[in-house]
Amino acid sequence: MDRRLLAVALVAMVALAGCQSPFASGTTTPAPTSTDATTTPPTGTDTTTDQSYEDPASDRLGWEGGLWYDEPIQVDRSDGLNDSELAAVVNRSMARVEQVRQLEFERTVPVSIITRAEFRNQTQSGGEPPRNATLHQNVKWEAVFMTGENESALAAQRSNTAGSVGGYYSPSEDRIVIVSDSENPQMNEVTLSQELFHALQDQRFNITQYDQSTTESHNAIDGIIEGDGNYVDYLYEQRCEDDWDCLMPQSSGGGGSPPDLHIGMYAITFQPYSDGPPFVQQIREEGGWEAVNAVYENPPASTEQTIHPATYGEDAPTDVTVADTSTPEWSVPDLGPNSVDYAEFGEAGMYVALWYQSYLASSEAGAVRNVAIPYQDFFSASGELDAYNYDHEMTAGWDGDKLVPYVRDDSAETNETGYVWKSAWDSPEDAQQFADGYRAVVEHLGGTEVSADTYRIPDGKYADAFHVSVSGDTVTIVNAPTVDALDDVHETA
Repeated sequence: MDRRLLAVALVAMVALAGCQSPFASGTTTPAPTSTDATTTPPTGTDTTTDQSYEDPASDRLGWEGGLWYDEPIQVDRSDGLNDSELAAVVNRSMARVEQVRQLEFERTVPVSIITRAEFRNQTQSGGEPPRNATLHQNVKWEAVFMTGENESALAAQRSNTAGSVGGYYSPSEDRIVIVSDSENPQMNEVTLSQELFHALQDQRFNITQYDQSTTESHNAIDGIIEGDGNYVDYLYEQRCEDDWDCLMPQSSGGGGSPPDLHIGMYAITFQPYSDGPPFVQQIREEGGWEAVNAVYENPPASTEQTIHPATYGEDAPTDVTVADTSTPEWSVPDLGPNSVDYAEFGEAGMYVALWYQSYLASSEAGAVRNVAIPYQDFFSASGELDAYNYDHEMTAGWDGDKLVPYVRDDSAETNETGYVWKSAWDSPEDAQQFADGYRAVVEHLGGTEVSADTYRIPDGKYADAFHVSVSGDTVTIVNAPTVDALDDVHETA
């Protein structure tokens, strides 16, 4: 199993997670899921060495809980792991993470294993958020054509989380949970190492300190958090293949990603897991692990900085502002004190917004059908660590964006909402390229130009009016239920 495909961030909670990728180059069929299998001797048992492992007088790098990083352990996981076996696996994995990352744990973190069914029940049993929070999410994801007016963005997010997460570290509870696809809970050591490293990051770098309140800020910060984590996983798995005996799953020859996995949302969330590892690798090669440690003090400010590492520390994003010129009928949903009432998608989110319709069209046709960013472009990443490509000329000139949702008093009942999405670009040419791509998506969904820069989709789940204007290096998109309502949402439309 490829290490790069083991992690995705949980959207619905403050946790860090591991998962498998649903993508496969040249096909719309999800990649197979691996499951544990019993072996004889059990996987994780080393019977080939007579080396003696003595405990050090004090804690040492590469030694935890009485076990060295290369010390053999006796584990039989045919009926799951008992408490002593789990403790041995966790302690040795902690020692291995220390050895790979050259960073010492400060304390042990509790680890438990639950089944996929248990995790799905926990994830989907959460209560509904307040009305305005639901409307905010629905408008946000409708703007990038991921969910329609009569669909729940929250339900799609919860479904993605329930079906794809392989494990998570919860900073607030200071514990790790491994999610097993087997009815008899098993262990994947690389997934465990991922979550142990997140605990180590929290102990040494306080990863809960960052502002990750928007999709863009979340993915930007995860460029170092998940980039470092998945790079460590890559190095860890190499050691498993070369000289360590590790508890690894074996392919069952079947399975697959959940049939209701929302690929568009997933692709946006996955960007730091794809671009983060090569970003971290480059920094380590240039300055060692100390240089990587320093990034936590100055994390990536945008997804642009991990998609294009040369911009890290050099090209700060523009703080886009959106003036409220709406009529009293329309307002921004109030999310409460200290809440962020706007959205930011960044270069990664805008890339996926222009690529996703090509994915859907190709899926429906059973052959490649391109809308804006070509379907195959996503699979054109080069290099062992770079899983997928998020770099295309239609979005590579991104310099900042802000999406402000608007609702009426009856929006929860009618599903009629609006938004203003303003983005800044490096040049007028870059702005025009994105606007052309966005217009291509609107036209693909049935939109026609009814007046200068104004489009209307007459029916379907995205039935609305759109005004797409370019002014120098700025693109402003205004959405409303009707053409007449565009000026009510944003009068300059």
